[in-house]
Amino acid sequence: MNSKRRNSDSVNFDRRLFLGGSAAVAAGLWMGSSFLSAPSAWAVDTDSSTGPIAETTAGKVRGRMEKKICAFRGIPYGASTDGAARFLPPSKPQPWTGVRDALEVAPKAPQARAGGGLVAEYAPMDWSGPMSEDCLHLNVWTPGLKDNRKRPVMLWLHGGGYARSSANSDLYNGTNLGTSHDVVVVGANHRLNIFGYLYLAGTGDPRYAQSSNVGMLDIVAALGWIRDNIANFGGDPNNVTIWGQSGGAGKVSTLMGMPAAKGLFDRAIVESGSATESVSPDDATKFAQQVLAKFNISASNVSAIQNVPQDQLLQMMLTREGGRALAPVVDGHTLPAIPFAPVASPLSADIPLLIGSNETEVTWNANTDYTPLDDAALRERVKKVGKINDGQADQLVAVYRKGFPKASDLDLALIIDSDYTFARPGIDLESERKAAQGKAPVYKYYFRWYSPVNGGHIRAMHTMELPFIYRNFDVSKTEVGDNITPEMIALSDTMSQAWTTFARTGNPNHKGVPNWPAFDAQKQAMMIFNTPVSKAANDPYREQRLARQSFTTQQSKL
Repeated sequence: MNSKRRNSDSVNFDRRLFLGGSAAVAAGLWMGSSFLSAPSAWAVDTDSSTGPIAETTAGKVRGRMEKKICAFRGIPYGASTDGAARFLPPSKPQPWTGVRDALEVAPKAPQARAGGGLVAEYAPMDWSGPMSEDCLHLNVWTPGLKDNRKRPVMLWLHGGGYARSSANSDLYNGTNLGTSHDVVVVGANHRLNIFGYLYLAGTGDPRYAQSSNVGMLDIVAALGWIRDNIANFGGDPNNVTIWGQSGGAGKVSTLMGMPAAKGLFDRAIVESGSATESVSPDDATKFAQQVLAKFNISASNVSAIQNVPQDQLLQMMLTREGGRALAPVVDGHTLPAIPFAPVASPLSADIPLLIGSNETEVTWNANTDYTPLDDAALRERVKKVGKINDGQADQLVAVYRKGFPKASDLDLALIIDSDYTFARPGIDLESERKAAQGKAPVYKYYFRWYSPVNGGHIRAMHTMELPFIYRNFDVSKTEVGDNITPEMIALSDTMSQAWTTFARTGNPNHKGVPNWPAFDAQKQAMMIFNTPVSKAANDPYREQRLARQSFTTQQSKL
């Protein structure tokens, strides 16, 4: 535990924006061994006047009961960021009198809606709904209030890169996870895209000198809210885990290198994302200047950007330059260095890390080609993704074929593409560099469960692990299918218990999982999650890993 504590309209989809520029029971949900009713309404207590009430530093909030969980939605942790507050660091919410209803989710952050690019199975992560610059709100699910329990707190940071999505998805409902494992689940919305990452600190206007990475500073403010308030929600402010997937994993990784976040969390879980690269101040300033020029705003009147209509700013961020520039910036103060390059940040050296990826991450892309491949076509796809020559591609395919003897040529293409897109540029480097510090354990996993949906095409795609961890199968049938098998339930039991045990102790081992050794550069231990059983192994894909690294190193020298 950290002893340094806590002083009191459709547009074209862009893969880079989604990823953040770097590399959700047939009859219902289950709770332990008992089944719950269909969760479309999450079995809520419709009489809100009798709902649970909790105290916050800004005022009292009333939630509602969802089975055995006290659920609070739309609690403000910061003031509105519109008007004169746009592009500035977050501030405290305005206090209120009486009891404020926290029964419905608040609007998500302003964002452009994806007009394609994602497979239809992504429905559980749909980010439809109202949006507003008054978006600094969070949702809390807790098994109990004022019951003298100190439960682990798990702050969820949603995916969608740094560009879109929200914590409001049904997939991220913490009812089942919180009830099954006695944890407090929190999901936070925060500024995204141009509203969260337009780098005005380089414009020369002193009013914006500290206006850098405000989307990340929002999350720091949410962590501050947890420090100050979560005890009133049955949580332990001295045991907080930051947890995210895809872009959310990038946000978790970035927080591990932010001085303002130090002391506000105790563990970190990173799923299918990383922070091994970042935006330079020069590139970020260049794009900010393009934005100002687009709206005829002079350097002497930068604050006029606060009056530009929201929709116009969203359109501007969809340019190629915007997609690259709108992400965390190494500015020297809010983010002193890239958190995991060239080494892991010393700021989080004592924070245990759980990290991993899925076998076919890239099958989230609606444009993925599932045409059966012959050997020649496989070579061409591998050459393209690896940026390697014919001989190297043949060598790489041979190594992968040995490691995955039952895989078709198409399977191999998708696995290799996923490894080049997610594993080596992020997950491998981040786990290795974190373990090299030797100050806190790293636990690595690999998720291999293949969905039967859509003829099995989507396999173990990006996000496929989330219904298993959140225990929310019924709202995720588009991803996992209608037939929830005992093996799937067992896998969910194993994974959700591992995640919450890690949040509780910093070690994911529990009675229902095979011994899971900590990761190091020599043994490269990882847990492989799948049905019918999961297993731990030392460097199970060593030859594939070394081949990727070798060809990547050769390519970087060209």
